[in-house]
Amino acid sequence: MAQIVVDVMPKPEILDPQGKAVTGALKRLGYTGLSVRQGTRFEIEVEGEITPERLEQAQVAADSLLANTTIENYVVRVGE
Repeated sequence: MAQIVVDVMPKPEILDPQGKAVTGALKRLGYTGLSVRQGTRFEIEVEGEITPERLEQAQVAADSLLANTTIENYVVRVGE
């Protein structure tokens, strides 16, 4: 089955407390020089082939439901 992936991330200017917590935990574990921002990944299973129309549907879904476009950016792509 084909797959479309929507990756949602906080905009760079938005605080990311979860990412900061993970960054701090990594530092305590000895991993230095790393900075984490935490987002969300949606995997959409598509019956049949992925067409431009299906990608447009995913784009509309991301813009209206999957991401809060005031504080988040998103990328729609064909999955692996």
